[in-house]
Amino acid sequence: MILITDSGSTKCDWIAIDKDGSQLYEKIRTKGLNPAILKEKKLNKIIKESDELMQFKDKVTHVFFYGAGCGTTKPRVMLTEILESIFKSAIVDVQEDTMAAVRATINHNTETAVVCILGTGSNCSYFDGNRLHQRVRSLGYTLMDEASGNYYGKELIKDYYFNNMPEDIKVAFEHKYNLEADYIKYNLYKQPNPNAYLANFAEFMFLNKDSEYMIELIKKGIRLFTKNMIFQYKEELKTAPVHFAGSIAFFAEDEIRQIADELGFTVGNFERRPIEGLVTYHTNHL
Repeated sequence: MILITDSGSTKCDWIAIDKDGSQLYEKIRTKGLNPAILKEKKLNKIIKESDELMQFKDKVTHVFFYGAGCGTTKPRVMLTEILESIFKSAIVDVQEDTMAAVRATINHNTETAVVCILGTGSNCSYFDGNRLHQRVRSLGYTLMDEASGNYYGKELIKDYYFNNMPEDIKVAFEHKYNLEADYIKYNLYKQPNPNAYLANFAEFMFLNKDSEYMIELIKKGIRLFTKNMIFQYKEELKTAPVHFAGSIAFFAEDEIRQIADELGFTVGNFERRPIEGLVTYHTNHL
């Protein structure tokens, strides 16, 4: 049995397949497993709380894990050791989430492309047909992550508090969320996964996309992401398309295409959930 896992900071999807690629169980979902944010004890607890995973853990021969926070050595090694301790018979391979986006969006295995993730967080890499190249080392959701869910959550909350939000949008925002200052600060500074908390507000943005304010907010984030991340690869963009993965990218496709026309880069594929493409990839590469 092969487990393929796609994890963000908010949620983690697990698919169990056989060597022919046939899905053996319904897709399993747990909380996100970001080893750059969560401690070892918490990561262990999240996995072991899944009755579905625990019932067949001894049957697993391979675990292919792709996740946010796995781009640097220390968190990647920690998560590898946790997975090896739970799935004792399995070969464990932990990769950063960008590699999942690459394998799920490229048109063929040796295609060169700039590949972006816009989900709870954001990232951008260049795939040369063999290896990933990143020119910006992420400093996480506090300082970076433009055009991500947590970026838009921060912008919405700030606009609400600075009275930069149209009155009708402000009223709707108040009705949907608890916007008491103490409640927001408690979630940001006292609770785990503040980035996931902020990303929850992004849904409101897409539910109100008929507002010019929301459209401009979305475009503002995409312009920043393009300037700071996509344009790190200006030379490669002359021949390579830009593919996008993640729910924010999926719902902002129209705005991304407009910014691409405005700033001059070629948009490729969009994949909301990379895990489906990963099943095909690993079935072909076992």
